[in-house]
Amino acid sequence: MSMTDPIADMLTRIRNGLMARLERVDVPSSNIKVSLARILKEEGYIKNFKVIKDKKQGVLRVFLRYNEDNSPVIQGIQRVSKPSRRVYVQADNIPPVLSGLGVGIITTSKGIVTDREARRQKIGGEIICAVW
Repeated sequence: MSMTDPIADMLTRIRNGLMARLERVDVPSSNIKVSLARILKEEGYIKNFKVIKDKKQGVLRVFLRYNEDNSPVIQGIQRVSKPSRRVYVQADNIPPVLSGLGVGIITTSKGIVTDREARRQKIGGEIICAVW
């Protein structure tokens, strides 16, 4: 697997971890991934996350979250904008995820925010991924 898209790699590790019912997954850390994890936590999709320092870039440890019946809280997590095909939107064109039940995560000039927050602040940006 090529590491040309570290965000897609992170989403895939989360997806695979959930399928395997893992308690946590580790991904190489970066500022953008930490921001993603922060939003996933704020939105209740993951239990927690922490950055573990090492000699290299550090490790972002994501603690996955499940419902009482052991089903993953995250039903789907999808990369929207890819390095090969960037997806930019204006504030008034931000599409709802699953009729508003899911969350779009957007990188804007004011940092990484949810689609709700971007609409509220009336700022557009690049849609990184969608979670539901």
